[in-house]
Amino acid sequence: MKTASLKLKSYANNVHIVNSGNLQKRILNAMLLTLVALALFYAFLLANMVFNIIERKALDIKAHTLANEVGDLELKYLSMSQKVDLNLAYSLGFKETKTKFATRKAFSSVSSIEVAKNEI
Repeated sequence: MKTASLKLKSYANNVHIVNSGNLQKRILNAMLLTLVALALFYAFLLANMVFNIIERKALDIKAHTLANEVGDLELKYLSMSQKVDLNLAYSLGFKETKTKFATRKAFSSVSSIEVAKNEI
């Protein structure tokens, strides 16, 4: 047992752990770089959401303003439509036309003689 212990100690001193270019430092740098990239992406998403909320509020205000303008125009239209009558139309040059309807004889009213002439 003592010989195995001495052999292990002498072997452990001679073996060098693989350290290819300070691996721990490179892993730490990669993790920190990933953390910074994720933080920047989070800040971008957060800023984008905030700007979208601000834009939506501005559009809501514009929509409300347009709805008010439409309501005003509807009231204006209703007040002007009360003034329209036949006398105003005649003064603007409109005139009333006589209607002419197209009439057609029903098929059953065609005499059998006319049908007989068209038969082969």
